[in-house]
Amino acid sequence: MTETIQFELNGKPMEMSLDSERTLLWVLRSDLGLTGTKYGCGASHCGACIILVNMKTVRSCMYPVWYIKGKKVITIEGLSKNGDLHPLQKAFIKHDALQCGFCTPGMIMNAYGLLHHNPQPTVREIIQGMDQNLCRCGSYNRIIDAIQTAAKEMKGGRQI
Repeated sequence: MTETIQFELNGKPMEMSLDSERTLLWVLRSDLGLTGTKYGCGASHCGACIILVNMKTVRSCMYPVWYIKGKKVITIEGLSKNGDLHPLQKAFIKHDALQCGFCTPGMIMNAYGLLHHNPQPTVREIIQGMDQNLCRCGSYNRIIDAIQTAAKEMKGGRQI
């Protein structure tokens, strides 16, 4: 069913008329050209499609677009400001916390949500918070290091 949906995307107001049952992932990728959010498993298991909706992590492959009506959505493209990478993005580069890079946007967005709710997580809390993100390349230790570095640089989440 076609519906007009208003929401905020990466700080900008949006209004779209579309089939409200389509998944958020495909609206972001196909209709809006935001291809940083990845299609991984399509079943909410891998975390490649994670974005934030009202500062909560959401697996966009499973959510119908009507879910974001009146809400604030942040994708990986929304983290950098004026061409400057977010501290999490910089830390992932610094620690080489990626190999193929496919899972990286979902990892960063999940870490962003984690640091928003827990600005100074322990290693155990990072592992628990990132547990549902899969990396086929096995960069987990470097990902943990990157999140710790970003948390320190962000000084308690002030740059979230």
